[in-house]
Amino acid sequence: MTTALITGGTSGIGAAFARALAARGTDLVLVARDSERLRRCADELIAAHQVRVETITADLADLADVEAVAARLEDAERPVDLLVNNAGFGLHSGLLDPDWSIHQEALQVMCLAVLILGGAAGRAMKARGHGKIANISSLASWIAQGHYSPVKAWVRSYSEGLAAELHNTGVSVTAVCPGWVKTEFHQRAGIRTSAIPGFVWVDVDRMAAKALADIDAGKAISIPAKRWKVAAFLARHAPRSAVGYVSRMLARSRA
Repeated sequence: MTTALITGGTSGIGAAFARALAARGTDLVLVARDSERLRRCADELIAAHQVRVETITADLADLADVEAVAARLEDAERPVDLLVNNAGFGLHSGLLDPDWSIHQEALQVMCLAVLILGGAAGRAMKARGHGKIANISSLASWIAQGHYSPVKAWVRSYSEGLAAELHNTGVSVTAVCPGWVKTEFHQRAGIRTSAIPGFVWVDVDRMAAKALADIDAGKAISIPAKRWKVAAFLARHAPRSAVGYVSRMLARSRA
């Protein structure tokens, strides 16, 4: 029986990964801030799939909580076979906002915590000779949208660097780069979605299934939808002036 640890595993993309993995018979360790929501999610997954679900209440903006999750990843008696670094949130605050506290929290949750947990998982998995790490980046990592784009670009670049360090160890690292997914993420971030064409959206469970197929295959980058692959190709190869223009248009969707 394999075990997966998922941060931010009670909502959105994290919950979709939890459902997909539980359906496979994978035991889970779910990490999130809300103890009550963790309990409900665990009960639902256990009832539906008869898997074991452990919960860890942790705020990944708190270094002590991150270290507690890292210790769980390095527990040799309870090995974790897959880490999904998913916890995160949208950034509504602009780069010129004098209150930079939300940017600090973003770096703590989506960069520092990813670094610490990825390192802990990587060490433990390397010692065993097998394992998989998936870090949730974004298509936004190829554009220039506020602070969210550089944060997710860091996640993608970090994943490639970690993969290089773990080459030939039996441990793979995948940066998952989704685009527009139907979750509560955008509402929480204050992003208006009514003007976004329906064809760009992808169902979250379908996205998770495609991403898991790429993770299983050990791909360095997963862009789990054909339409997003096209968008990523254009973002990588278009003139930066064009990317900047698109980024400014997208920024107008923020409430």
